[in-house]
Amino acid sequence: MSRWWTEAVAALGDVVPLPLATLLLLLVALLVALGWYFFPAWVPRRLPRLPRLRLPRFRFPRLPRWRLPRLRRLPRRRRRPRTTAEAPTVPAPRAGAPEQPAAAHASLADRLAAEGRYAESVRERLRDMIRELVVGRVVEHRPGMTVAELTAAAARVRPRVHPPLHAAGTIFSDLWYAQRPATPEHDRRMRELATDLHRELSGDPEDGERR
Repeated sequence: MSRWWTEAVAALGDVVPLPLATLLLLLVALLVALGWYFFPAWVPRRLPRLPRLRLPRFRFPRLPRWRLPRLRRLPRRRRRPRTTAEAPTVPAPRAGAPEQPAAAHASLADRLAAEGRYAESVRERLRDMIRELVVGRVVEHRPGMTVAELTAAAARVRPRVHPPLHAAGTIFSDLWYAQRPATPEHDRRMRELATDLHRELSGDPEDGERR
């Protein structure tokens, strides 16, 4: 039994001469080699576009839009800045004025009260009381000292001066820091407190003249 390729070559030789078939095979091999060597330069980059098939579009009917009512914004409340309560300080002597005796402050307080300037009269009356404490060496006045500090310092040395001095400091704080209106009653009360303080400092059971 002969091999199948022998019969195939014999059948091909009957149709195409063998030299021509050999030449064709060499030509095909050459074309394949050139195509393999220059690949992919000969391959087209873009393929031809196929025509698009446009299908009819189906549009859904538009539904009505439901809008919610707008809510009004409430105005923001502005926060008030917190003001820290300032501790009432002892009224300092008038700028540029020399140190005066306690009686000078008392006489000035009387003149201010006669003019209806009761708030200033209360301040001068408190200066009179502080000056009397300093002269009596009960306290040592320091600039910036608060009324509470002055009262506490005086009470440590002379405990009995605390009630009138504390009451006088309260009246002064109400008028000059709490901005309450001054009345003749405040002036009358300050006179009584100044008299009580003088009595405690002098040690006399009854009112006496100031030194």
